[in-house]
Amino acid sequence: MQLTLVRHGEASPAVNGNDTKRPLTERGHAQAKQTGQYLKNQIQPDVFVVSPLLRAQETLAHIQANFTDVPVLICDTIKPDDDAATAIEWLSKLPYQSVAVVCHMNVVAYIAEQLTHNGFQPFALAEARIYDQAVIANGLSTQTHAFIPTL
Repeated sequence: MQLTLVRHGEASPAVNGNDTKRPLTERGHAQAKQTGQYLKNQIQPDVFVVSPLLRAQETLAHIQANFTDVPVLICDTIKPDDDAATAIEWLSKLPYQSVAVVCHMNVVAYIAEQLTHNGFQPFALAEARIYDQAVIANGLSTQTHAFIPTL
């Protein structure tokens, strides 16, 4: 089974404390496009899973441009302050062999930490990491590839 974790690209600051509607900056769009170009030659996702927040959805749009007819699930348990264990439990129930997730720091790094037991390693903006595992569960994943945009 393959799991791809992606952090969203650079986003504009929150306006009036509203974190949910922060769009990507011009640089963030370029980062997401570069990550999408990398992933098109690395993965064949069965499903995309994305946070309901705008910056993650805009990042996914750039990645998704390289994949036709891949369904998208919106997951409400992969927002910045969500619990990684809850996110892993949700992801583990998906009936797919290749899942690509687009979400946020800190939850994405905590998911990676729990899956690999390699310690907390922050994700760069629009960074993608690809993992192999028999099932999505604590300590069973091995990172096989990683990509950080050069922008």
